[in-house]
Amino acid sequence: MSGTARSRTGRLSTWTTRRWLRVGVAASLTVLTVLGLTGAWVLGRTASLSDDLVSVRSPSLSTTFRLESALLKQETGVRGYGLTGAADFLEPYRQGLDEQRTFTTRLRELLRGDPAGTRDLAVVEERVEAWQERIARPIAAAPAGSASPLATERAAEGKRAFDAVRAALSTQQARLSTERARAAEDLSDTMSLRNWVFGTIAGLILLLAALVFEALRRGITAPLGQLATDARVIAGGNFEHPIVPTGPADLRQLSGEIDSMRRRLVRELAFAEEARERLDAQAADLQRSNAELEQFAYVASHDLQEPLRKISSFTQLLQRRYGGQLDERADQYIAYAVDGANRMQVLINDLLEFSRVGRLQDDLKSVDLEELHERTLSSLSMSIEETGASITHDALPSLTGVGAQLSMLWQNLIGNAIKFHRPGIPPRIHVSAERDGDLWRLAVTDNGIGIAPEYAEKVFVIFQRLHTKDAYKGSGIGLAMCKKIVEFHGGTIAVDPDHRDGARITFTLAGAPASEQATGAQPAGVVSEQTP
Repeated sequence: MSGTARSRTGRLSTWTTRRWLRVGVAASLTVLTVLGLTGAWVLGRTASLSDDLVSVRSPSLSTTFRLESALLKQETGVRGYGLTGAADFLEPYRQGLDEQRTFTTRLRELLRGDPAGTRDLAVVEERVEAWQERIARPIAAAPAGSASPLATERAAEGKRAFDAVRAALSTQQARLSTERARAAEDLSDTMSLRNWVFGTIAGLILLLAALVFEALRRGITAPLGQLATDARVIAGGNFEHPIVPTGPADLRQLSGEIDSMRRRLVRELAFAEEARERLDAQAADLQRSNAELEQFAYVASHDLQEPLRKISSFTQLLQRRYGGQLDERADQYIAYAVDGANRMQVLINDLLEFSRVGRLQDDLKSVDLEELHERTLSSLSMSIEETGASITHDALPSLTGVGAQLSMLWQNLIGNAIKFHRPGIPPRIHVSAERDGDLWRLAVTDNGIGIAPEYAEKVFVIFQRLHTKDAYKGSGIGLAMCKKIVEFHGGTIAVDPDHRDGARITFTLAGAPASEQATGAQPAGVVSEQTP
C-alpha cells in the first residue's frame, strides 16, 4: 500500500459515526439531486416536444391541407363561372376566399417561431395573390349570364399560375410533413430516453438503498451487535473475555471504554475476593475470639464468683463479729472491702447479662408489652414507693422478640427514669407508643435531671458514667445493654435532644405479624397508671 493510500485509510479511521452519516447523507442527497434534475429535464423536454407536435406541427400540416382545399374551391368556382356564366359558381369561390383568409391567419400564428415555414407561407400567399390578380378576380368580376371571353383567353396562363400555387403548397406541405415527422421522432427518442433515465434512477435508488443498508450494517449494526455479544459473554461471568474495538472511531472508543471498565471490574473483583478471604480469616479469628469470650464468661460466672462470694462472705462476717471492737479506721476498711466485693459481684453479673444479649439465640415469640410493663412495675415497686413515682403509659402492642431481653430493656429504662429523679420532686414517667410503618416507635419520658446534648451518644457506651458511683449507684452498663437489645431486635435507640424538662429515650422495635397483633395489642388510647 502506498503512503497516500495509508494516509487516506488513517484519516478515514478517525471518522465517527456522525461524520460517516453526514457524508453518506450528503452523498445520497447529491446523487438524488442530480437524478432529480435529470429526470426533470427529461420530463420537460418530453412535454415541450409533445406540445410542439400536438399544438404546432400537426395543426400546421392539417391547416395547410385545408388552405389547399380552400384554393381548390376558388379555382373550381372561377373556372365554372368563366365557362358558363352561371352565378352559382361564384358561391364556392367566395367561400374559398373566406376560408383562405382564415387558414392563412391560422398558419401565420402557428408558424410564428418557424422562419422556414413563414417563408413557405409567404411564397404561397404571393403566388395565390398573382393567380387571383390575373385570373380569379377579373373572371369573377365579369357579368353573369354568358361565358367570359377572359376565361378562354387566359386559360393557359391560369393553369400555369395555379400550378405554381400547387407547387408552393406542395413545398410547404412537404416541409411541414418533414418537420412533423422529425418532431415525432424526437418525441419518441426523448420518451425512450425518459424511460431509460427513470429506469436508471430507480436502479440507482435501489443500489443507493442497498449501499446505505450495507454501510449501516458494517459500520453500526455489526459493531454494536459484536459489542452486545461481548457484553453478554462478560455478563455471563466470563470477565476475562476481551472486547475488540470495531467500527467507526466513536464506537471503537465506546468499546475501549467498556473494555477498560471490564478490566477495572476484574481488578475490583480480584481485590474483593482477596478482601473476602481476609474477612473469612477475620471471621474465623472472631469465631475463635467469641469462643474464648464464651469460655471467659463461663469462668467468670462460675470460677470467679465462687472466690468472690467467699471474700464477700468473710468480710461480712468480719464486719458483724468485729464491728465496733476495732478502731474506726478498721471498720472503714472492712466496709470498703464489703462494698467492693458486692460491687464486683454486681459488675460481673451485669457483664454476663450484657454478653448474653444477641449471643444466646433464644427463640423469638410474641411478647405482650402490656404484661411485660406490669411485671417491670412489680419488680420496681420498692423504688416506686420510696420515690413516690407516678408511671403512665399508652396502649402497648404485642411484638415478636426475646421476652427476657425486652424485660431487661424495660427494667433498665424505667429504673433509670426513677433513679435519676430531681431531689425532692417525685418522678413522673410516661411510656408512649405509636405505629410508624412496619415499626413501633416507643419513648420513655421523665421529669428527672435529664441528659445534656453533648452526652447523648456517650451514655450508650459501656462503663460510661456521667455521675460518680457515690451520687448514683450502678455499673454504667444499663443504657449500653438497652442499645444492644434494641439493635438485636432490628431497631434504634437515642436521646431526644429536643426534650428539655427531664430526659426522653426514644427507640423503635419491629412489629409483630398481623395475626399476633390482632390478638395481643390493646385498643389505642388505653392508659394505666402506677402510683405508690
